[in-house]
Amino acid sequence: MSTKKETQPKKETQPKKEAQPKKEAPQKKTRKARGKAKAKAGEQEEQKEVQTLGPKTRPNELVFGVCHILASFNDTFIHVTDLSGRETLVRITGGMKVKADRDESSPYAAMLAAQDVAARLKELNIRAVHIKLRGSGGNRRRAIGPGGQAALRALARAGIKIGRIEDVTPIPTDGTRKKGGHRGRRL
Repeated sequence: MSTKKETQPKKETQPKKEAQPKKEAPQKKTRKARGKAKAKAGEQEEQKEVQTLGPKTRPNELVFGVCHILASFNDTFIHVTDLSGRETLVRITGGMKVKADRDESSPYAAMLAAQDVAARLKELNIRAVHIKLRGSGGNRRRAIGPGGQAALRALARAGIKIGRIEDVTPIPTDGTRKKGGHRGRRL
């Protein structure tokens, strides 16, 4: 017996893969080359136009939005959409501006929210709004909350032109029963 093992060529079942050229690792750029690359990138940034948000307008052209103000006795919502009402441009509430829950519906919180809304509208080149003011309504109180008037005043003071003001508080149509029970709310 021999100690050497005889090696027989193995049968190949798979076709041979052709040798592909090895990919070279990217070489480090020299300081000079990096500087040139940065300069080219800077030139490309300068060539790009500044993108503006909102609709395309001519100077001094009035672009309208619709400002939905929901002033309940618990909070004040200021929600601005385009004229169709489908696309929201900005939405801010009084509760986003103050920390205490009791202050959400206050005129001060509504004023702060309206100032933020006006700033965002100016960024979007919207210079005028139609206002739809809404109270709780339905089978609840029809009165508009304390933040409604303050929000309206703050929008006007911020330089936003006001087109039409409409009260869209829902009216009860004998739908659901008012809360409080048969004898009403007892104080």
